[in-house]
Amino acid sequence: MGSATCGKRICLADGLDEAVLILVEGQTEETFVRDILAPHLSSRNVYLTPVLATTKVVKSGPNFKGGLTSYNQVKKQLLRLLGDTEAAAVTTMFDLYGLPADFPDYKSRPLKNCYAKVAHLESAFYQDINHSRFKPYLQLHEFETFLFVSPKETNARLPGANILEALAQIKSSFDSPEEINDHPKTAPSKRLLNLFSRYQKTLHGPIVVKSLGLDQIRQECSHFNGWLSWLEGLGT
Repeated sequence: MGSATCGKRICLADGLDEAVLILVEGQTEETFVRDILAPHLSSRNVYLTPVLATTKVVKSGPNFKGGLTSYNQVKKQLLRLLGDTEAAAVTTMFDLYGLPADFPDYKSRPLKNCYAKVAHLESAFYQDINHSRFKPYLQLHEFETFLFVSPKETNARLPGANILEALAQIKSSFDSPEEINDHPKTAPSKRLLNLFSRYQKTLHGPIVVKSLGLDQIRQECSHFNGWLSWLEGLGT
């Protein structure tokens, strides 16, 4: 699909009834939406446009983009995107790990069960935005979750890596890659960096995920599968 930036407004191509704007946390998620999700969904007549979150707006020069520093800034951007009546829906792709502390109901979130936690936070997010065309999605626990779906594929796609057994051992310790926990020392990205110090999220992440394919990911990541199924359903 074609899209263009019109001043401070995202303009979608005319005639695309199922156009969806996705506010993403960083460049890796932007690439994932553009290169992997968008082609898959376009065959179902759902057309995605990733929008990179702006963390700071300046009067002159480029804005700062990527990463979430404030929920208030996120809310402003979402309300602006929801103002685009050409968009059939607006959604998000933010990591659960590292959410801003001012996120709705963050302090009252359940701590033991990650699926209860993400359901609680997405519900609070939806209620705070309060718009029928909004569907929140928080990634459990971060993008690097996907790189634990297939230790063999990840090891093969990281140049010079010899970490297959270590990746497999981590994966086998959890019922799902989505459950690899969010403690600062044991988050998926921290584990990868400990095993492979040359890991670069924006470079290696999309390469591994593209080689995996969406079918493998959704089979092992039920929360992601629910979001993807919702996106696919927009085309019906």
